[in-house]
Amino acid sequence: MKLSHFDEKGKAKMVDVSEKPLTKREAIAVGSVHMKPETIKLIKDRLISKGDVLGVARVAGIMAAKKTSEMIPMCHPLSITSVSIDFDIEEKKGRIDIKAIVGTIGQTGVEMEALTAVSAAALTIYDMCKSVDKEMIISDIMLMEKRGGKSGEFKRGK
Repeated sequence: MKLSHFDEKGKAKMVDVSEKPLTKREAIAVGSVHMKPETIKLIKDRLISKGDVLGVARVAGIMAAKKTSEMIPMCHPLSITSVSIDFDIEEKKGRIDIKAIVGTIGQTGVEMEALTAVSAAALTIYDMCKSVDKEMIISDIMLMEKRGGKSGEFKRGK
């Protein structure tokens, strides 16, 4: 199998997508932040001293999706058409699940943008809550679905 980010001499390169057609593309990524139930309660009650944790994490995820090409060396700068970040609070399990959906109409996919959005949202939650819970764990960041482009649809098996 030939890797597209390397030339014939094994040097890293950015893939040329100029000949690819514009198509509607979407990617969905997820991840989790595990924490003490007391920390989740503080987040829900908006008692974390740094402010509205999930509101700030949502904005961080959106900003990160838009800046992915500045952080990941071989990613193309994209015109993102939509980003949504949602949180599911599992208080009894001590976990906040994060879901990012990123869309574009372009020549390359938005999988990395969705994964970067989830990662930044998780890191922001960690940063804002570390003063009360240093044992938080960020886990299970993964691509769940992607649509569009030459390779078509991907849906992670349950």
